[in-house]
Amino acid sequence: MKKVVLSLALVAVLGLSFTSCRETKEGAEDTVENAANAAADAVDDAKEAAGDAMDNAKDAATDAMHSAEDAATDAVDSVKEDAEGMVNDVKDAANEAADAAKKAGNDAVDKAKKAGSDAVKGAADKMKGN
Repeated sequence: MKKVVLSLALVAVLGLSFTSCRETKEGAEDTVENAANAAADAVDDAKEAAGDAMDNAKDAATDAMHSAEDAATDAVDSVKEDAEGMVNDVKDAANEAADAAKKAGNDAVDKAKKAGSDAVKGAADKMKGN
């Protein structure tokens, strides 16, 4: 009888161990499936983050390029304005110099005329006095 009880106990333990392994296997499958899903989600999140980072870098590069173009355009415009101002200043100075030379020439002609007129008048007065 002892052998029968021991045999039954052994069969019961073996039966429980098979059930336990089956449950463990199902639990392990669930864990593996959950881990796979989590890994897939992590990969998707990483892809999305990389895409966002690339978009942000592209936007930043575009903004920097536009800023550089604007700065270059502003610099060119400033140089043009300064050059135009210098040209106008040179024109004004040349016109003023020409006007001054013209006035000085007219003054010299007037003085020469007066001197010639005075000389003629002086000579005429001397002739009358002789």
